[in-house]
Amino acid sequence: MLFDEVYTFLIHKLETGLPAYLTYHNVGHTKNVIETVEVLAASEKIDGEELVLLRTAALFHDSGFLQHHEDHEELSCKLARKYLPDYDYTNGQIERICTMIMATKLPQTPADKLSELLCDADLYYIGGNQYHSKANRLFEEYRKFGAVKSTTEWDVRQLEFLSGHHYFTATAKRECDAAKKNIELELQGKLAVEMAPRKGIDTRELIQDLFLVVTGVILSGIALNYFLLPNHIFDGGVTGIFLLIQGSVHLDQALTIILLNLPFIVLSYFTVSQRFALWTFLSVALLGICLFFLRQLHVNLMSDDKLLMAVFGGVLLGIGIGLVMRAGAALDGIEVLALYTLKKTSFTITEIILFINILIFSIVAYEFKIETALYSILTYFAATRSIDYVVEGIQAYTGVTIISGKSDVIKYQLVNNLGRGITVYKGERGFLPGQFELSAECDIIFTVINRLELRKLKNLVYDVDPAAFVFANTIKEASGGIIKRRHKH
Repeated sequence: MLFDEVYTFLIHKLETGLPAYLTYHNVGHTKNVIETVEVLAASEKIDGEELVLLRTAALFHDSGFLQHHEDHEELSCKLARKYLPDYDYTNGQIERICTMIMATKLPQTPADKLSELLCDADLYYIGGNQYHSKANRLFEEYRKFGAVKSTTEWDVRQLEFLSGHHYFTATAKRECDAAKKNIELELQGKLAVEMAPRKGIDTRELIQDLFLVVTGVILSGIALNYFLLPNHIFDGGVTGIFLLIQGSVHLDQALTIILLNLPFIVLSYFTVSQRFALWTFLSVALLGICLFFLRQLHVNLMSDDKLLMAVFGGVLLGIGIGLVMRAGAALDGIEVLALYTLKKTSFTITEIILFINILIFSIVAYEFKIETALYSILTYFAATRSIDYVVEGIQAYTGVTIISGKSDVIKYQLVNNLGRGITVYKGERGFLPGQFELSAECDIIFTVINRLELRKLKNLVYDVDPAAFVFANTIKEASGGIIKRRHKH
């Protein structure tokens, strides 16, 4: 085995052929791993042919970066099989070298002593005094690939990696474990500061929420005052109750809607949150004021076409309620009652709200006529659809699960080309009819996208693996990670 000759040959190729953006996986890293593996080998009593094989594996372990950063371990093995026969390495020796190289693929899976030595040498910097400088270079490299976007995201990933990593050889454990533990504690402290909840009032967020509430109140007021009340069309929930009793009581409209919602606002203070109760009270109070001033304008939108009034009144009301909900409040206290009842019964929130609304529309049908109740149900449906659209928006989220034999390539494409975070589960694929005994381990990929990206994701996946199994399901609520912020009550 002519190690010195192949060393000179490959180091020259690495010095001249590696891309400039490889700030970590450069020729300096390869030289450092060779030096480290020699020190570890001496401490672990490895010499002779095994030492040469180990040094050769260290030399070639990142050579795949000459071709591509993705699956570079496999590419490194291909280069080893291509060049090493010219330097008097036998096929058996080359395969042992490739076994060591593949063991360095994360998560590391060494199956013998030599592989353990190479794995420890490859990540020796974690427990050394050069951790910060080398980690920063690795961060810059990952950012060029698009694998991370911020230092906080990088620190989170580093902490997760360090928590799951362990050295294999006694020498590396003795020399590096203590320093690695200190790095973990340092990262935990840094992230605790970076990710601590911000104190004080966010003025920009406050203005945004206030704008949503005011806009939503105005639209709801217009719907009630000009579309629904004059045409005797009803809605569900507290709004429906307000419209139903408006002709029977002699209280002002503004005062009536505030009084109807007040018990639910008080209830929400204890069952939801203080913020939600205060913002809901503000929203309902503003709606009362809005109804008062709109009534002074004496605008008449009475129409013979009640279908138009029912549909557009419902749409306007739904948009208004939806905008208020996006601000983290409510214009209708019926959901608060449903939340409270949920704790006392086995019914779901949807079932409780549906029961209340059936009761309201039944009263409408009895007190007025079936036609009025049907128009009211149409208004309620239009309002509900509008609320869903405003709250969920055009970016309603979809969870997508992907099972493929080419999961590594798909993971890279999802993160770097689609710009989405992913979660990977370990599973098995196969178990087909007539071939039940055939199966293979695989990565099951899960990601969250908005519905406009679904076609793009499928095209991306099927370009890589036309036989991939992809299924999607609607997600009603998503927050955190790289998902846009949603209000929490």
